[in-house]
Amino acid sequence: MTTVTGTVTRRGPARRRERVLYERLADEVAGLIDSRALRPGDRLPSVRGYSRQKRVSLATVLRTYQVLEDRGYLEVRPQSGHYVRGAPALPPSPSVRRVAPVREEVKVADLVWELLSRVNDPGMAPFGVATAAPEHYPARRLGRLVARAARDADWAGVAYGHPAGHEALLHQLVRRLLAVGVAVEPDELLVTNGCTEAIHLALRALARPGDAVLVESPGYYGFLELAESLGLVVVEVETDPETGVRLDALEAAIRRTRPRVFLTSPNFQNPLGFEVPPDRKREQVALLARHRVAIVEDDLYADLHFGDTRPLPLKAFDTTGDVVLCSSFSKTIAPGFRVGFVAAGRHARQIRKLKIASSIHTNTVAQVAIAEFLMAGGAEHHLRRLRHTFRSQVADYTHAVARLFPPGTRVSRPRGGHLLWVELAAGSDTHALSRRALAHRIGIVPGRLFSARGRYAHCFRLNCGWALRGRLENSLATLGRLAGEK
Repeated sequence: MTTVTGTVTRRGPARRRERVLYERLADEVAGLIDSRALRPGDRLPSVRGYSRQKRVSLATVLRTYQVLEDRGYLEVRPQSGHYVRGAPALPPSPSVRRVAPVREEVKVADLVWELLSRVNDPGMAPFGVATAAPEHYPARRLGRLVARAARDADWAGVAYGHPAGHEALLHQLVRRLLAVGVAVEPDELLVTNGCTEAIHLALRALARPGDAVLVESPGYYGFLELAESLGLVVVEVETDPETGVRLDALEAAIRRTRPRVFLTSPNFQNPLGFEVPPDRKREQVALLARHRVAIVEDDLYADLHFGDTRPLPLKAFDTTGDVVLCSSFSKTIAPGFRVGFVAAGRHARQIRKLKIASSIHTNTVAQVAIAEFLMAGGAEHHLRRLRHTFRSQVADYTHAVARLFPPGTRVSRPRGGHLLWVELAAGSDTHALSRRALAHRIGIVPGRLFSARGRYAHCFRLNCGWALRGRLENSLATLGRLAGEK
């Protein structure tokens, strides 16, 4: 039987390899149908024939065909076999909402706390949290690395670490940034407690209470919380669901509101999942430099691209040192370790001072483990597998929404990550929907949290970090039914 190599846990390794294999085979056939190499009405090989052709088990072929049928690519004809139905019709992309560039006071913290304190309950269907199933991460490998470090007599994990970060991890960060077009000096880098601390430090260094910060609309509610905690006002900028903020909208917002910072996620933004095209990235950086507006770039999801290559960050086009890049390993390697970093450019000195005043340093144990994981060479294999998993799961959820949700529903087309933005018919109230869903142990995040003014009341964010089967498939069907109720 053909297997997929790689690190697996002891908990059901054969089942995990099988799942990765049938998802890969389903994506392969779907690609042939999308490209019209296979056309509507074509008959696929029999289960036994495809099993011999691919040298896989009958069970793997059956699951592959079932996934394709669930996605709408295949139909089963009794006593005849599996036939191509054609590329399924997907819901249209979300609409672009006109947003006036005005300064807005932020008051979202109480609502975020109220909703997320329940959505994050482990017993909930995890559609509301931007996390993924634990089995997607190399937990056992990281555990061995932590244990090995603890046995090392020269390891200084019981003492305070250097405020800038562990030397081995900083070296790996320099190498990884250089691979995506960002050349940094080691003293520009600072290891942080997750990406949130990195952004928090950057905003504190660049803005003062009452200053305006440009944000995408809809934009991650965590950015709004940070702005509220720092006494900043936000200016929401009109955002295309597939290509990000338009240049004319960005320039209009700059001229009208005189912001200090543009807080942006150009690569697979939460919640829309768009990727800003390279030429527009270059133009954005140049436009903001002309107006002397600093950029705080959230690059958290960039390694989770669905395409062949990782997209460049805005920082790759920076010539002034005013692009502050923030990221972490929380979405890619170790969510619970909370290890992030900031490439601070010319603002490094001020950000270092703020780091010492706020948290002194970042957990040395976690830094050592991640540095060793990156040095050992298994990280790229892990990331390839993770990208494949998320691409497959996002496709499964997208097709399921098309089947299960009411007519008129729109769904984003993310280019990476594991989040979908779902837009229901005008007049829908997803805040009310989220409360009804809680009664069924289903968590979602309503759209109004993604705007300082409570826009997007008819939208919600859907997490695709868990495989859609069994209980979760039933929960999504229930959510679709609730969305259709008046």
